[in-house]
Amino acid sequence: MPRRSSVLLLLSLAVTRLPAQTQSGAPADPYLWLEDQRGARAMGWVTAENAKTTGVLEKDPRFASLYRDALAIAQASDRIPNARFIGGQLYNFWQDSAHVRGIWRRTTLASYRTASPQWTTVLDLDSLARAEKANWVWEGADCAEPAERRCLLTLSDGGEDAATIREFDLETRSFPKNGFLLPKGKQNVAWVGEDTLLVSREWNKGELTASGYPYIVKRLVRGQPLANAVEIYRGTPKDVSVGPASADDGSGHRAVYLYRGVSFFENEYYNVGPRGVTKLALPLKSSPAAIVDGQLIVRLSEPWNEGATHIRAGSVAAFDAARMASSPTHLAPVAVFEPGPRESVEGVSVTRDRLIVNVYENVRGRAVVFTRGANGAWTSTSLSLPDNMAVSIGDANLHGDEALVNVAGFLTPSSVWLADSHAASIAVAKTLRAQFDASRDTVEQREATSKDGTKVPYFVVHPKAMNLDGSNPTILNAYGGFEVSSVPFYSGTVGKLWLEHGGVFVLANIRGGGEFGPAWHEAGLKTHRQLIYDDFAAVAEDLIARKITSPRHLGIMGGSNGGLLMGVEMTQHPELWNAVDIQVPLLDMLRYEQIDAGASWAGEYGSVSVPAERAFLASISPYQNLKAGVKYPEPLVWTTTKDDRVGPQHARKFAAKMSAMGLPYLFYEVIEGGHGAGANLAEKAHTSALEFVYFARHLMN
Repeated sequence: MPRRSSVLLLLSLAVTRLPAQTQSGAPADPYLWLEDQRGARAMGWVTAENAKTTGVLEKDPRFASLYRDALAIAQASDRIPNARFIGGQLYNFWQDSAHVRGIWRRTTLASYRTASPQWTTVLDLDSLARAEKANWVWEGADCAEPAERRCLLTLSDGGEDAATIREFDLETRSFPKNGFLLPKGKQNVAWVGEDTLLVSREWNKGELTASGYPYIVKRLVRGQPLANAVEIYRGTPKDVSVGPASADDGSGHRAVYLYRGVSFFENEYYNVGPRGVTKLALPLKSSPAAIVDGQLIVRLSEPWNEGATHIRAGSVAAFDAARMASSPTHLAPVAVFEPGPRESVEGVSVTRDRLIVNVYENVRGRAVVFTRGANGAWTSTSLSLPDNMAVSIGDANLHGDEALVNVAGFLTPSSVWLADSHAASIAVAKTLRAQFDASRDTVEQREATSKDGTKVPYFVVHPKAMNLDGSNPTILNAYGGFEVSSVPFYSGTVGKLWLEHGGVFVLANIRGGGEFGPAWHEAGLKTHRQLIYDDFAAVAEDLIARKITSPRHLGIMGGSNGGLLMGVEMTQHPELWNAVDIQVPLLDMLRYEQIDAGASWAGEYGSVSVPAERAFLASISPYQNLKAGVKYPEPLVWTTTKDDRVGPQHARKFAAKMSAMGLPYLFYEVIEGGHGAGANLAEKAHTSALEFVYFARHLMN
C-alpha cells in the first residue's frame, strides 16, 4: 500500500467491552478481539496458526531446497549494489549473511564501476542494534543541501512505518552530540538549512488525523527542545496528513513548501517564505517532484488550466520557483512533457541542470533528458536503452551530470547504466549475474477483453515449448490501485523457485494502476472498482481460453491493495483458481477506515460514511462475503504483526472466519518487518519459500 506520510493510529479494543450489536443494528463482529494488534489473546492465536501452517508447508519435501535457493539469491555477494549520489560519492545500503540488519557504505564513482568496488562502512546497523538493544530496520537517509554532510537517518524498530529520525555526520561517521533527534512516530521532516528543520509529528498526545498522521508543522532549530519548536501551520484532524517538503537544485535554488492532504490523491500546497505561509495555485491532484535551473517540476494527475494555458493530466509541467513567493496565485506553468494515450510518466529525476523523465509506452520503459533553453523552451533527447524493458531512474547527481538508470526484464538480469545527462549518452555500469536459467523461457505481451470491452494488456512468461493443453501451473499477479504501475521486473526468486520448475508467470496491467496515466487509475475509483476486478477475471479467463492453463492449475498472488484484489477474486470467482496467495491485505472493507492508516485511503476505496459507497464496499468486501458451504480454494493468507500501515487485523479476521465456517485455509504472520515479508533477508526468503511451496502443492501436484 502506498504511503503518503507516517504516525501510528493506536487501536485499543477490549473484547469484554464490545457491544452485542453495532450502531446499525447488525450483529457485532465476533473477531474484533483479533484487532488488538499485540494483545496476549490475539498473539496466542497467531502463534497457534503459525505452528499449523509451518507444520504443513515446512514439512513439504520441497521446502528446504526452495528456502535454500531463496536465501542464496537474497544474500548473494554479487548482487548489484544500488547506489545514490551523496557529497560526491556513491552510497549503498547492503545486507547479507554477515550483515543481517545491514551496513551503510560508500565508494567513489570510479571504484563503483569496477568489478570489485572498495567500500568504506559508514554505519553498521547490526552493531548499533546490539548496542541499543533494538531491531533497527533501515528506512533511508535525507542529507542537507548543499554540503550533503549532515543526514537525517530514518530507523524503524522492527520495520514499522513509525520510526525514529536521527541526525548523522558523514565526516565523522557518528551521531553528533548536538544532532537532531526525533523520537519514534509517523512523522515528516524537511531540511530548510543545515541547522533548521520543518517537522510534522504528534507534538501532543492525540494531535493526529483520523488516518493517524500529523497535521501540525513546526520549525525546529538545532539545540532547541522539541517543546520549544515554533508552529508555522496547523491543518485539521479531518485532513489525511500535513507535512513539509523542500527541494534544491545544483544552482543553489531552493523551494520550501507544505502539503495538506485533503484526500489521499488531493493536496493543497503552501509556500514557506520569510513572510510566512502562502497558499499556491497548484492543482489538487499534482505532485511537486524536483527543482532544476530554478524551475519547480510538477507531475500532474489532473489538467492544469491557468489563463490560456492548458496542460493535460499525466503531464510533467514546470514553473519558475521564484513565483511561489512573488505570485503564488499565478504560477505561469509550461508543459515539459505531455504523454500520448498509451504513455505514462513513472518518475522524474534531476542532475545539476537537466531533467530526466522516466516514460512508459504500452508498459515498456524509456528515459528522456530534458534541457531548458535560454528562451525558456524545453527540448528533449532520449537515452539509448534496450527496447521492451522496464526502466527506472535509480538516482541522479544533483551536483554533476551523472545518473544511474536501472534496466530489467522478466528474463533479462537487472543492469545499472551510467548516463551523462549533459551529453545524453549512456553505458552499462553493472550487470547482475543470471540468477536462474532463462534459456528455456520466453515473454509475450497479450490482451484480454474485459466485461465492458476494454482491452487489458498482460505479460506471460512461459516455457518456449509450452503445451497449450491447460495443464501449465500458472501464477497470475496484479496490483490494480493507487495509480501504481505493474511493469516487468527481474526476480531471481520467481525464476529459480517457479520458472525453473516449469511454472508460468503472468503480470496483468489492470485498471486502477498508472500504466496508461491518471485515466487508467480513475476508471476504477470508489464505486467503479468492480471494473478492476472484472479486468483481472478477464485476464484469467483469457489464459484459460488460450489453454495456457486451467482453473485446476491457476493460482493468483497479490499484496496490500493487491491482497484486497486477491480476496475479492477468491470470493467472486472461486471456480477460477486453485491457489490464492493473499499478502499483507485489506479484507474487511467495512472497517478498513478504523484500522491503522485506513482512513487515508477513502479517496481510493470510498467511505462507509457515504451510503452508496458503503453499499458498494459491502458488496465486494472479502471478509463480509465469505459464505459457508462454498467450495473456495485453500488460500495462503499472510501478514506481519508490525504492519502499522494496513495492519494484520484484516488477515487475522479473514482466517478466523474461514476457520469458524470449516473452510480450508493457511494463515501465517511474520512477527517483524512492517508492511512487507520480514525485517531481514532471511525472514523474507523464508516467506518466499512458504509461498512457492504452497503454489507447488496446489498447482503442480
